[in-house]
Amino acid sequence: MSEQVRVRFAPSPTGPFHIGGARSALFNWLVARKNGGKFVLRIEDTDLDRSTKESEENIKEALRWLGLTWDEGADIGGPYAPYRQTERLDIYRQYTDKLLESGQVYHCFCTEEELEAERQLLLAEGKTPCYQGRCRSLSEADKIRLAGEGRKPAIRFRVPENQQIAFKDLVRDTVSFDSNGIGDFVIVKSDGIPVYNYAVVIDDAAMEITHVIRAEEHLSNTPRQVLLYQALGLPVPKFGHISLILGQDRSKMSKRHGATSVEQYRKLGYLPEALVNFLALLGWAPAGEQEIFTLEELVENFSLDRVAKNPAVFDIDKLNWINAHYLKQLTPPQLAELVFPHLEAAGYIDGSLNETARGNLIQFLEIIQEQLSYAAQAVEHVDVYFNDQVEFESEEARQVLLDADIPLVMQSFKEKLAALEELSSGAVQTVLKSITKELKIGGKKVYMPVRVAITGKMHGPDLGKLITIIGKERTLQRLNATLAKFH
Repeated sequence: MSEQVRVRFAPSPTGPFHIGGARSALFNWLVARKNGGKFVLRIEDTDLDRSTKESEENIKEALRWLGLTWDEGADIGGPYAPYRQTERLDIYRQYTDKLLESGQVYHCFCTEEELEAERQLLLAEGKTPCYQGRCRSLSEADKIRLAGEGRKPAIRFRVPENQQIAFKDLVRDTVSFDSNGIGDFVIVKSDGIPVYNYAVVIDDAAMEITHVIRAEEHLSNTPRQVLLYQALGLPVPKFGHISLILGQDRSKMSKRHGATSVEQYRKLGYLPEALVNFLALLGWAPAGEQEIFTLEELVENFSLDRVAKNPAVFDIDKLNWINAHYLKQLTPPQLAELVFPHLEAAGYIDGSLNETARGNLIQFLEIIQEQLSYAAQAVEHVDVYFNDQVEFESEEARQVLLDADIPLVMQSFKEKLAALEELSSGAVQTVLKSITKELKIGGKKVYMPVRVAITGKMHGPDLGKLITIIGKERTLQRLNATLAKFH
């Protein structure tokens, strides 16, 4: 690309930062970094009733956590400031005055009730609802009369009739719309606040945005925006509309599919590099078979021509697989830092954890590390470490301890474990193997009963390591308490 690439991510701070917004931000960021361009963060806060500072900060914090830093924006400034729409109202008014002078827009005095009645009538006739132009040709006398009734006018754009509005989309190739299906649309509301389609055109042109990469749901906005660019004599940027994100049932992703905001995944203990890696694969197909990418590798490999038109499916199993890969790369202390808040929230630990207890717990986390898909999942595994009151996970587990060989196995194990001078995983494994040889029985009849007796579960982390971490005394206490249930 010969021109300097300038892209923007322009969220509306009206709620939690949705995973779809994060993917749009990532794709824009990758295009900017790949092409030595600029990534601009603009805040579209003209929805005065719903926009909040808290939501804006949440978005910025999530972007920083994901590693998506911006070159210009509301908090760091830049050559095209201000970057918050409510601070740009005077700029919009100047453009509106020009459009009023040229007659390309007009005042509309229709009330909400009148517009809704018109909409319902068109629907009843089987027509697509669009404004029918009631105020298109008002006389000055009409305007004075309607204003005298206390009506505050909005400003509508005069859409030309019988035109094909076509543009080349970087993802979807040529897209075309019939202007007759659009209807004259509002650009400034009656309270003087510009609507999204108007403000975004002026902002993108003023900030010299070259590529507008956004979700497919904005595709229907594009013909209106193209008309506004043309009316204002502004250069039209290149558009690229990336596919919707669907749940695994192929319906639009919503709360019923699970977590939908970046903050929710962060709180569950997903890693930012895993989430970025996963989001990149939602709609983008790398050239080879590689699926694990660092941020640097994504910059090197990403291109819009490999972004699919078809909807992307949010596969939580795939995300868990990717996140598990990254979790396995953590050192035990790093894993502990991620997991400890979840154990604290679940009531397993508090701030009084001493150094020895902390070290033992970190050792335990290390042996369950392979089983974790995300940090919060550790809560499901730690009961075998903390709880000395063994409960059987199922009747099948209980039945394991009813085998005829169990009394001999348990007596031998307790004696040999008690006799160990130094407790280690290797020493425990030696003890277990020696019992199989002495009693001439298979390993399953030794290992599983011992596991069930000290954890209540038929499967779990390495038994030698688990017993070493729990310690000799607690292991023997658990064995005795469990076996007492059968007498």
